Amino acid sequence: MFDERSYDRRRFLRDAAAGAAAVSTAGLVAGAPARAATTAASGGAARSGAVSFRWWGTSGWRIDIGNRTVLVDPYLSRYDTGLFRGAFDEETPLTVRPTVIDPLVDRAENILVTHTHWDHFNDVPYIAERTGARVVGTLTAYHLGLAHGLPSGQLAPVKGGEVLDFGAYTVEVISSLHSRNGAWSMAFPGVRVSRPPKPEKISDLPEGDTLAYQIRVDGGPSVFFMGASDFAERNLVGLAPDVAMVASAASTSTADYVPRLMAALDHPKVVVPVHWDNFETPLTNPPTVAPNDRRRLDDLIAAVRKASPRSRVLVPEYHTAYHF
Repeated sequence: MFDERSYDRRRFLRDAAAGAAAVSTAGLVAGAPARAATTAASGGAARSGAVSFRWWGTSGWRIDIGNRTVLVDPYLSRYDTGLFRGAFDEETPLTVRPTVIDPLVDRAENILVTHTHWDHFNDVPYIAERTGARVVGTLTAYHLGLAHGLPSGQLAPVKGGEVLDFGAYTVEVISSLHSRNGAWSMAFPGVRVSRPPKPEKISDLPEGDTLAYQIRVDGGPSVFFMGASDFAERNLVGLAPDVAMVASAASTSTADYVPRLMAALDHPKVVVPVHWDNFETPLTNPPTVAPNDRRRLDDLIAAVRKASPRSRVLVPEYHTAYHF
């Protein structure tokens, strides 16, 4: 239900948000946000009261709110499936790399899952088991969590519309859509309505319906996260985030993707493109970008500038702490 008081507060926070520097796609980043600080790849402990956002490639994020940590789609193992070599193998075994994950994930209290394709969900069960973090996601994410041996009490199934209160921050869940490929379809569609056998290969992880999330930090920014390049615009009305983490379009199958998204989100102060890097290469800067993905990134930035000229675009680098 539309809440006028909530909408006014969102607008106030958005208008009061600090801007980030504009970028040049020739060098990806031609500046840094006004209060960005580069950190060690280990993530490090946040000072009390600080709020930082670190990109972990694809649509993955680590958010530190004081001494509390929220993760979004944390995919760190980043192994080769042949996708970026033109030799995609849907039988590729699921692989978790603790030597990569453990130095980056010292803690987490919530893991927000947009959908359950391997490049979003692969590492979630391991991280949840290691940290005790709650996994918030679709019913498919719930059943896949059970299949990996996570207890039901550690899994929070959501549908969209929920506003979850964690004290220092709230998480609003938005029912969303997965992107379409050039054939107006997608890889591995489907859901899990009961506990399946433990997944063994990437095709065992279906899309499983798609969500978006908005985190509103008490006394801080409201930040919108999406993990795929489509959306139901009616579900975004009134969110008005300060910052929007926007997925690069997978194809041209979705009509007027950027103009509709910018209008639905009420033209955020800062737009951060995500899901444009080669997510089968290590998390080292500068991010590896395939030529066609660089074109998609350039197209996204140009479209944002045209549809929302007052929004500032920040192309992120890995492991960099951004403060909005």
